[in-house]
Amino acid sequence: MERIWAPWRMAYINEDKPAGCVFCIDPDQDRARDREKLILYRSVASFIILNLYPYTNGHLMVIPYRHTSSLDDLDDVELLDFIKTLRLARRGLIEALSPQGFNIGMNLGLAGGAGVAEHLHFHIVPRWGGDTNFMTITADTRVVPEALTATYDRLAPIFDSLAPGETA
Repeated sequence: MERIWAPWRMAYINEDKPAGCVFCIDPDQDRARDREKLILYRSVASFIILNLYPYTNGHLMVIPYRHTSSLDDLDDVELLDFIKTLRLARRGLIEALSPQGFNIGMNLGLAGGAGVAEHLHFHIVPRWGGDTNFMTITADTRVVPEALTATYDRLAPIFDSLAPGETA
């Protein structure tokens, strides 16, 4: 049997998990820890974050600040900001990583495949020709070639160049 080692995961496995929703953040506080939390951008009503468990390099999530599992709960301002922030995330990935395509979507409810069913979020997964290989097929394992902090450092300057809260 072949083994793939990921010793950096033990810190996460062993740490105390915070109570409550993992996606709920205060939009006006704790910006000094954005890199540590992998938050790349904050708009008026939503934010962009690197996925801690990416399918591919640059896998982002766009998350509204409002804690809800229903699109119907977002008002028109929040909904428009949510979609504009998704568009902005895609543009940032194009500029930084030059993907050849994307998978963009959300899983609603546990039966719909949502890992965090209580808080809406979009996934935006950059794709390249050949990014699935024998590891995915034979070992049900994905190889992400870059550390999350390195990806963060590549993406952050692009999002930092935008005015705070801008969703273009």
